[in-house]
Amino acid sequence: MDRVNRMVSERPVVIFSKSSCILSYTVKSLFNDFGVNPTVYELDEIARGREIEQALSGHGCSTMPTVFIGGELVGGANEIMSLQLKRVLKPMLIKAGALWV
Repeated sequence: MDRVNRMVSERPVVIFSKSSCILSYTVKSLFNDFGVNPTVYELDEIARGREIEQALSGHGCSTMPTVFIGGELVGGANEIMSLQLKRVLKPMLIKAGALWV
C-alpha cells in the first residue's frame, strides 16, 4: 500500500483504471471535460498492475475505476457521479489544485 500512497500523493487527481472498462472511460471523460488532466494508471497495461489492484482491494477499493483527489480516496464511478450531481466535485478539484477557474 505504500507504493499506492506514493502514487496518489504525487498528483492532484489519480485514477486507477482498466483500459477496457466503460465506467473508467466515463470517469476519465468527465475529468477531461472539466479540463482536468488526471494521472491515469491502466492496471491491465502497466507492470505490477495486478499487485497495485490487490493493494487497492485491501484498502477497500474493489471496483474500477478507483479515484483519488488531493491524495484522498474518493471512490469509484458511482461516488464520482454522485459528487458531480450534487455539484461538489468541481470545488473538490479546485481545492486539490487540479482545476483553475
